[in-house]
Order: sequence, then structure tokens, then C-alpha cells
Amino acid sequence: MFKKILIANRGEIACRIIKTARRMGIATVAVYSEADRDALHVAMADEAVCIGPPPAAQSYLDIARIVAACRETGAEAVHPGYGFLSERAAFATALQAAGIVFIGPNPAAIDAMGDKIESKKLASAAGVSTVPGHLGIIKDPDEAVRIADAIGYPVMIKASAGGGGKGMRIAHARDEVAEGFARATSEAKSSFGDDRVFIEKFIEDSRHIEIQVLGDKHGNVIYLHERECSIQRRNQKVVEEAPSPLLDPETRRRMGEQAVALAKAVGYDSAGTVEFVAGQDKSFYFLEMNTRLQVEHPVTEMITGIDLVEAMICVAAGDPLDIRQDQVRLNGWAVETRIYAEDPAREFLPSTGRLTTYQPPEEGAFGAATVRVDSGVIEGGEISIYYDPMIAKLVTHAPTRAEAIAMQAHALDSFAIEGIRHNIPFLSSLMNTERWRKGRLSTRFIAEEYGAAYAPRAPEDAVARTFVAAALAIDHTLAGRRAALSGRIRPELPAAANRSRSVILGKTRFDTKVTAGDDGLAIVFPDVAKPVRVESGWIPSQKVWTGRVDGMAIAIGARAIHNGFVLSHGGFSASVRVLSPRHADLSALMLERAEADTSKALLCPMPGLIKFINVKVGQAVKAGEALCLVEAMKMENVLKAERDVTIETIDAKEGDSLAVDAPIMTFA
Repeated sequence: MFKKILIANRGEIACRIIKTARRMGIATVAVYSEADRDALHVAMADEAVCIGPPPAAQSYLDIARIVAACRETGAEAVHPGYGFLSERAAFATALQAAGIVFIGPNPAAIDAMGDKIESKKLASAAGVSTVPGHLGIIKDPDEAVRIADAIGYPVMIKASAGGGGKGMRIAHARDEVAEGFARATSEAKSSFGDDRVFIEKFIEDSRHIEIQVLGDKHGNVIYLHERECSIQRRNQKVVEEAPSPLLDPETRRRMGEQAVALAKAVGYDSAGTVEFVAGQDKSFYFLEMNTRLQVEHPVTEMITGIDLVEAMICVAAGDPLDIRQDQVRLNGWAVETRIYAEDPAREFLPSTGRLTTYQPPEEGAFGAATVRVDSGVIEGGEISIYYDPMIAKLVTHAPTRAEAIAMQAHALDSFAIEGIRHNIPFLSSLMNTERWRKGRLSTRFIAEEYGAAYAPRAPEDAVARTFVAAALAIDHTLAGRRAALSGRIRPELPAAANRSRSVILGKTRFDTKVTAGDDGLAIVFPDVAKPVRVESGWIPSQKVWTGRVDGMAIAIGARAIHNGFVLSHGGFSASVRVLSPRHADLSALMLERAEADTSKALLCPMPGLIKFINVKVGQAVKAGEALCLVEAMKMENVLKAERDVTIETIDAKEGDSLAVDAPIMTFA
């Protein structure tokens, strides 16, 4: 077994690998760019080496610098994680030439499967079902249009060397192909150094199901069941689960056997994933093979009990697999959500900045359920513009799908993040949708259920009363805390055992009577016959209010604002103030502040780099025309005119790095 390994990656996956290596007694070396000098993975590793400036092309994608770091530290092997160099055969070959073991498949297997065009040809030869499409290299937009016309719409334009949702565009009609081709090739070049793309038929109302395979250097290959990854946005996975609610044992076996056949055909000897697009009728077609560890590998670990990172390390060291196919178990259900630094209200555009609060839910077993958090950040850390916006992965496991979802929803509500925008309210809402809970999934799920953007809903009925109950419990605790302070000019009387309180929840007023007792609060609503009982041990320093409302365990985010809190739970959110009835009457007379008019300006919707500006001062622009392109976290975003306008000023130039809401141009 290796004594020291280097992790050629960053963020949560680097931290994840370090944890397993530490448990195995293996020393670790972290590499980092100048932007990651204070990152968590650097602090966790036994040694760390700086490999260059922030841009990935000059650091995490620089093979020579990583090989040099191995020589400098005496690392015997390298785990590449996912992304960056994890699927580059040239990297594995360079390590091999330097006498360093690559903890991943052999270069020939990476070459065979890493090229999506060639992998489809090999899959077809191995008897695996494949999606119809054109598997040749496409030279220019005109050729792309001709091929798409021949295949029939919709089509997927896809980077041959791509992954992670980058270098992919769907064209639903002829006039979308040229721009889709341009964006796919540009993103592919930027992310993977390879701008080749191909086109295949896009299967509508499809599901994304993948099979985890594991092979060794002795010819053994097994499959570790499936993961469903249909909940996607812009071809980027957002929620994953294992097993799939679609599959029956027979379909699972057929998919698994096809995946193993393909892996054996290319001599695969590590952990890898064979991805399929599946119809609602359980038909399935090969998409691609990812020759690396997947982001969503924890759900497979939870249902099988197999540590995939440990298995990869052992296989790379030459050990044969210690488990046969008939010994692979399927225990319970696991759900994973990806916590991203992004703004759901702005069409999920990336958000960067400092994590002023980062408090994940408690990990461990809670009855029959388990909570796991894979994270690569710490409170006070910074989310950089240069890399993927993932903050953490939240994984829950339980005997049934319903229990795993319930624990996931509760854990999401228990997560506190401040300082940046994030997608937790969206994920919390998703966990509570009927369609998700019933397993009626497709890759169009988010678009159909939420559209392009998401905004938390205002609570109503029973949910609103739960919010009011939590607000009154918070108010009661704060009143008791203030009353205990000595030396105040105007001492506050202790909270009365019985008192009337008015709660302003958003724009709705709730008049209540609150009775305090040794066992908590009893809250009387005018329209509810029975008092609502509340118990909580919340203290003011906590960012999440936890307690029981009528016996049900509840977690509600509580972010302090002027004269109140913003409460969030289950995808619902509302500002809240607790007042005396008289103060509530007076508050209703206060004027509201008018919002500033921004309709005559184009503001940068995310922190990003201006790649190009497509217009000039004085130019008349029609609705839908491209104004500029902003790149953030490796994704290119074309900003278009929302109406017919004339450009009055241009306040930024190509190459500028802008903050969110920075002005780009104004309209006459």
C-alpha cells in the first residue's frame, strides 16, 4: 500500500479523499492555486504545494507542475478526484512515465471512453444500446445546422471531451443551432482544452440513470447498482438518489450487465460510471462513460457500504476486488443534494463572496436515518470566481425513499449559510413537491416545475401558523434575555405569562394570545380552536430555530434583519416582526420605501468576466439580441435585450471583472 498520495484537485472532493486516506494510514499532499492558499483541503492535508496562479489552466490543469509536486514531496500516487485532469489520458501517461501511480483507470481505457464520439462506437460494438446521432467531428456552424436538420429536432450539441454540464447545448429548432454550437465549442475549449463537439438526438421527457462500475487489474468488473440523476438544470445535476424509483430488478440487471460488458471491452480497472438516458417506459440508451469518481458517488456508498475512494486506492495498488457481484447489497435509499453558491432568483447565476456564516447540519445517525455532509469550505472562507460554485453535498440515507427525503428536507432546513446567495431554499422546496416525492422524474423536472428562476413562496395556512409560532418563541426568548440585562435606563419587565402579541408575517398580520409555561408556549389564534403548543431550546446566537410545534420537530432558518427576522423553511420564506397590538397599528401607517428603477440599465447579474460586448453607443437593438457575454465559474452567459432599446452608454469593457449588479451599459 502507498505511504503517501497527492490529491490533484481542490474543494470538497479533495477533502473527501483526504478523509479516507487518513483512515487508511496514508499521508496526503494537497496542491493549491494562489486563490486557494487558505482553503480547507490545504489545511487538512499533511503537506501542501502551491502550483500556480488562480486560473485553472495555469494551476490545476498544469500536468508538469503537478508531476513536479509529486517529485518534490515523494508522493507515490495521485488521486485526481473529478473534473480538472481526472479524465486526461495524457496526465495518467505523464505520471506513469515519472514512476508515479495514477489512482484511476489505465490510459488506454481513458482514451477509449473519454472521447464521447469513440466511446459510442465502442459501446455499440459491445452490444450496448446507443442514442441515434452523428458521431463525426463537426467543423463549423453551417455543418452543425445541416446535421441537426438531418437528425431532427430537438438535438443535443455536446463537447466530445466534456462533462459536468459544460460544453452542452440543446437546440429545439434550426435557428438555435449556430449559437448553441458557438457556446458549446467555446466552453469546451475553455474547460477541457478541446473544442470538438458532436450532435445526437435529444430524448425528451427522459431520465438520467447511471451505473457505477468497479474493476481491478486482474480482469474483475462488478456493478454497484444505479443512481438516478434526472433532477438537472442546464445539464448540470442538482439532486441524485440511489437506487432509482423507475427501475425494477430485471431492468437494473440488464443495465448493470451492459455497463460491465462495456467496461470489460476496454479493460477498465478502477471506479467509473456508465451513463444512460432512459425513457419512462424503462427503455435505455448509452450516453457516455465517465472514467473517474463521480460527484454523486456518496449515494452509492450509502446503499452498498463500499468506500469507493478506498476501493480505487486499493485497486491502484494492485489488490484484486474483495467482493463478487452476488455479494453487492442494496440497503435502503440515499438522497444527495448539491449546495451551490448561486442565486435562484437570478436564474441560478453564480454568486461569489465570503461565507460569513457556514453551519451545516449535524452529521451522524438519527434513529434509522443518517446525515452526511461532504464539504470543502469553512466559515470565513471565500467562494472564488475561478472554480465550480459547489459549496457542499448533503447526503441522507434511510430504510425507505420517503424517510430519506424527509431527513433530507429537515437537514436542508437546518443548514445556515450567509454572505453569499445559495440554492438551499430551492432544494428545500423541491424536496416538498408532490411530483418529486412520488418519483415522477425527468430531466425537464426543474424547467417544468419552476421555470428559469425560483423565488421562495410566502407561507400560508398551516405553514404560516408554524412560522408565527416560531416567531413568537423567538420573541419570548429575546424578551427574557433583555429583561435579564442589568443597568438599563429603561428596564424591560419580564415577559408576562399571558400577553397579546401581533405578528407581521410579510404583509399579513396575525393577532395572538401567548401563554408561557414550564413546558413551553401555548399560542391562541382567533381562527383555530385548539392552542398551538411550542417547545424550543433556541438561543439567540443560533442561525436556525429548532423546536417542536404541536409535537412535530421543525427547523427554521432565522436571519436577523432590522426590527425582525427573515424566516425560511421548506422553500417558504417571509420577513417577520413581533409587536404589541398598539405598535402593530402604528406600523401599518408607515410609508414603504420605493424600489429604484433599473429598467434603463444592464447590470451584471453575477460576479464575472466580460468576454465580449456585442453593441456600440447609439446602436438600436431589438428585443432578444445579444448585448454581451459574461463568463463566471467556467460557464458562459449571453445577456440579451429584454425589449427594443438604444444603447446610451457602455460602462464596462471586454476583459473587465465585474461584481454583481455592476453597471455594464445604459439605454436611452
